[in-house]
Amino acid sequence: MLEDHAASASGPWLGVDYGSRRIGLAILAHLSIAPRPLCTLANGAGGPDWRTLEKILAEWAPVACVVGLTAHADGTETSVTRATRRFAAALQERYGLPILWQDESLSSVTAEARQRAMHRGRRQTRADLDPLAACEILRGFQSERCHP
Repeated sequence: MLEDHAASASGPWLGVDYGSRRIGLAILAHLSIAPRPLCTLANGAGGPDWRTLEKILAEWAPVACVVGLTAHADGTETSVTRATRRFAAALQERYGLPILWQDESLSSVTAEARQRAMHRGRRQTRADLDPLAACEILRGFQSERCHP
């Protein structure tokens, strides 16, 4: 299975925190090092900023995209879950990259807490947090692969 191969491949992996207005991106170069925030892509009615995403993919050449997926507490999908799946399908169709799903529960909350701890007193925007949330998604991926 393609996903199994991508999950066991040596990185880099692109972490994706999908949102209807912004998409946070991070990179995990190797399972033994920490993920690194990259940027926030604009997203909206016209779709994501595919041009910037293409540049990032060319620069980092990830083996797969690790996309954060959320659901209701009872496991049912949300409207954001469905939109995330559509985005990931378009990403896979455009660039041929395998998509790996990672639970993103609390990724934004954890990213915000880390950001506050690191930058006390400095005002942060939501766009600053999106790549950090993508890092949290990659940390979950990393943790599951290193400590199954």
